[in-house]
Amino acid sequence: MSVDTIIQALNAVRQQKPLVVNITNYVVMNNSANALLAIGASPIMAHSKQEMAEMLSFAGALVINIGTLDSVWIPRMLFAVEQANRHGKPVILDPVGCGASTLRTETSRQIARLAEKLIIRGNASEIIALAGEQAQTKGVDALDSSEAALGAARFLVAEYAANVMISGATDYIVSQNRTVALTNGDKMMPHVTGMGCTLTALTGAFAAVGDDTGLAAAAILGVAGEIAAENASGPGSLQVALLDTLYQIDEAQIVARLQLEIH
Repeated sequence: MSVDTIIQALNAVRQQKPLVVNITNYVVMNNSANALLAIGASPIMAHSKQEMAEMLSFAGALVINIGTLDSVWIPRMLFAVEQANRHGKPVILDPVGCGASTLRTETSRQIARLAEKLIIRGNASEIIALAGEQAQTKGVDALDSSEAALGAARFLVAEYAANVMISGATDYIVSQNRTVALTNGDKMMPHVTGMGCTLTALTGAFAAVGDDTGLAAAAILGVAGEIAAENASGPGSLQVALLDTLYQIDEAQIVARLQLEIH
């Protein structure tokens, strides 16, 4: 995917305003919904099994984020994935805290096995744990570098026919044929809760218009984070500035700032 196709994907989201169904955690619902609105998509935070079949018949994508996982949510998540499969919709899985507990690890793998059009977005430790390797985890925080998760990501691509996004100081987008490295962003971004969850939600918007890699979402959030950080004095103002930047970001800013390497 070139810079031109990233910009085309952004224009498609703004023109089509795809509906993105989010089964996400209580901590980030507001952040994720606002980020989707700012980029031009239409979010719905739907958790009821009773409406999921109907929602996914006309939605563009399904985002599943296991951040506040419990036994009530798991059957809903699995049912939602089944409905996404039925209607040929992409599923974006955020395996928050995978490796921190058996419940999180096994649930993440169950969802990954079930989803037919899958994108996985996680930090390095989550990706390593999902692949079954030894990972260093501290709750939902990554203690591994994103580079350390490349082998695990390639395993997941093969195992689940998925595309995998590793978030970190360098973001990696791993697919069957190539790996793309992105070095945009700002060191303040990890100090805002749910920044990775925001990327997962945005990935749903771009998947809904045809980007099944996650690259457009990662590229645009990275560039937007850089711009926002220049206008912020700390994590609180960064969060507000990021929403404004996602709303305003344009082709010239992306072309001027994007740092992308294909491996």
